Amino acid sequence: MRIDAFLRESPMFAVNRAARRFESLTSRVLAADSLGFLEALVLAALFFEAPRQVKPSQLAETFATTRGNLSHCISLLEAKGLLQRKIDPQDARAYLLTLKPQGKRCALRVIGALDRMQNEFEREVGKSNLAEMLKSIRKLEARAAIR
Repeated sequence: MRIDAFLRESPMFAVNRAARRFESLTSRVLAADSLGFLEALVLAALFFEAPRQVKPSQLAETFATTRGNLSHCISLLEAKGLLQRKIDPQDARAYLLTLKPQGKRCALRVIGALDRMQNEFEREVGKSNLAEMLKSIRKLEARAAIR
């Protein structure tokens, strides 16, 4: 197609295509636990923050997503019995999140799967190449945020 030359040179297309393929890859990797990528990240974050309880707003900021998107994700994880939310005793308008025992086990599987994927990427591309690529992506992302 005539647009092919443009697409080969377009960082926006390359990042978008890669994001869709990574989403597909993570869906396959996380399928055994019926988790999406954001759900997996939430479980991993809660696992690493324990015993400290986390507010959904902190996760939304960390993952650069909306509070509504994160609220939906938390509801799904809560329905699966992986986490619980409690009203923050310091602020009745906020919730605190903690993993249930089943959530801790699931988080460990998720962390292992994400770690294996990272190791494969590092073997395939090299750690220093990945680091440079991430710098470039972050520069482009920052540039896009300015506009």
